[in-house]
Amino acid sequence: MLSKRAKYAIKTILYLQDHVEDKPLSAKLISVHENIPYKFLENILRDLKTHQLVKSVRGAEGGYKLAKDPSEITIAQIMRVVDGPIALIPCVSERFYESCAECTDEETCRIRKLFSELRNEMLPILERPITSLAKDGSIF
Repeated sequence: MLSKRAKYAIKTILYLQDHVEDKPLSAKLISVHENIPYKFLENILRDLKTHQLVKSVRGAEGGYKLAKDPSEITIAQIMRVVDGPIALIPCVSERFYESCAECTDEETCRIRKLFSELRNEMLPILERPITSLAKDGSIF
């Protein structure tokens, strides 16, 4: 299940994408418009900034902007920043692989095969740029 933290991070990036031409946006403004608890959003923005998905601008006209072109940001990147691995079990993760202690043979493990297939089907969709998400919810 997608964590609330990841959902809020995705909503934040989408909001910044929709206002890319505007001046930097305050965390308070994002919080209000996207219905995200302010303190929670501050922590999410800090993580997004650390991973160079957003940048902050200081001053009276300061706030947050995307640090990259939106076409270079994917849902998978955002999810990994806030939640870590996308794979549902660690033995199928490409970036956070861990063997299963109770598994005797990964090659014949039916559970691993199922979740590997699921990951392989899901990842190409999550690797699309956020610009592929239209405001009406459709994906082009």
